[in-house]
Amino acid sequence: MKLFQSLAGSSLRRRPKVPPRPAPPEPRINERIRVPEVRLIDEEGRQIGIVKTSEALAMARQRDVDLVEVAARASPPVARLMDFGRFKYEQSKKEREARKHQQNVQLREVRMKPKIDDHDIDFKTRTAAKLLKEGDKVKVTVMFRGREITHPQIGKALIDRVVKSLEHIATVEKEATLEGRHMTVILAPDKKKIAALAKAAAQQPAASDKASEEDEAAIAAAAAAAPVVGDDGHDIDDDDGDDADEE
Repeated sequence: MKLFQSLAGSSLRRRPKVPPRPAPPEPRINERIRVPEVRLIDEEGRQIGIVKTSEALAMARQRDVDLVEVAARASPPVARLMDFGRFKYEQSKKEREARKHQQNVQLREVRMKPKIDDHDIDFKTRTAAKLLKEGDKVKVTVMFRGREITHPQIGKALIDRVVKSLEHIATVEKEATLEGRHMTVILAPDKKKIAALAKAAAQQPAASDKASEEDEAAIAAAAAAAPVVGDDGHDIDDDDGDDADEE
């Protein structure tokens, strides 16, 4: 038992959520620019030079565009002639495209009990593998009940077995720890290993096996049902998991 006392820890404290960063202030445009003169740039990006702000505004009205302050701290401030409405639209479009290509990485949980049989260990491991290949991190949890907690070495051996089985696609982000009646480890996907594995699989002829297809469908369903864990390491639904995922 002493060997695993180092794994024991107090309950995790919930970290306060960091408030979202405020949006950057809008640049001053047209009559809101109150400095006496600006360094002016035209619609094509050409330097016009230092002109009076009133003259720059007159030029903007004549060309049916806006005068936009793009460097307020310069001396004098830099202003540009542009269609500000179109500029904001294009900027918003680029931001949406950037968010679309950003992967939303979640921490998903796969739960087991110390008395799990070999077939279920294989199923749970393959479920974790699918989540990792989809880009999510995986928290593998062994849940102890009653006197099972007096044998933490069983849970540690189980976690080590799963980690060993997944080392070809994952790295250990957080080593195994015992918190209350739960022993957990957090795995992160290894993108290079996963990409190499996918490339090798693509070069192999696809085998048609109805039983295998049904098995893969069950794995996919289990992965889709895997709980999402919050940023603080707790389930988002704050469930302790004792009644979930029965073997």
